[in-house]
Amino acid sequence: MSPPQETESSPAIVFDRIGYAYPGHQPAVEGISLRVQAGERLAIIGPNGGGKSTLLKLLLGELTPRSGSIRVFGVTPGEARSQRVIGYVPQRSEAERSFPVSVRQAVSMGATVGLSPWHRTPRAIIESVDQSIERVGLSALAERPVGALSGGQFQRVLLARALAVKPRVLVLDEPTVGIDAAGQEQLAQVLDRLHSDGDLTMLIVSHDVRAIAGPQRGGPDAKPFCDRVACLRRTLHFHDSPEGITPQVLAHVFEHDLSAVFGQVHVEAHTAEDCSDPAHASGHTHDHHGACTDEHHDQPGGA
Repeated sequence: MSPPQETESSPAIVFDRIGYAYPGHQPAVEGISLRVQAGERLAIIGPNGGGKSTLLKLLLGELTPRSGSIRVFGVTPGEARSQRVIGYVPQRSEAERSFPVSVRQAVSMGATVGLSPWHRTPRAIIESVDQSIERVGLSALAERPVGALSGGQFQRVLLARALAVKPRVLVLDEPTVGIDAAGQEQLAQVLDRLHSDGDLTMLIVSHDVRAIAGPQRGGPDAKPFCDRVACLRRTLHFHDSPEGITPQVLAHVFEHDLSAVFGQVHVEAHTAEDCSDPAHASGHTHDHHGACTDEHHDQPGGA
């Protein structure tokens, strides 16, 4: 299936009232509507069990929505994956680091998926692998075993593997987990360069509020990690920029996590002016926790 003709304003990703429930359970995600423009960097944050993994599996075509639809540059998630529109950076796996392969071999595995193992690797793919390794700053370590790398270096190997298919959308699942501060800063710098190099759309899924929505890196003149942030706990609590997320919204979204440590958390309501996305001028309301929610799905709940 060919994607429809695009315009400059065509979104890269469209979630249209997505809902999904695992058999015998309450909905994991409900009423999710979201547009991600081409070239945008969107972070989706929320607590463990809040629906992030489910939404990610729906975007990658691993699950099919029970309601609503998803389009990635006009095609279904499954079609987008088969057309290599999406590059996926999974959570780091220690099992993968134990494989007896070099950095170059690990990156090549992503680029050659679907190709016959009995044919010589096309020159274009070899060049793409080399370019991807260079883009993440690992050219000097290309022949080093992945097991000899630091956590941050290995995360950049996974990033290079995703880039080797030359995707239009890059999806990163918990990219900062298990990486020290120096490694996180190097990864952030690489992502900044990738974003400035072209129109690559990025979606970053994380429960690490400090890494995604905390103070800007490197002082007041540094760029934020992302352009917009969506806060997810079964339903979507959305704000236009990292600076737009209030303590009240975070306390609401992460209420279960906070309650486990501090007991019941009381959050004062905030006004509609705190929600900075112009799209929220209609069709949304603010519940008693102070979160910006869809008017048809304003009960918090966790998944």
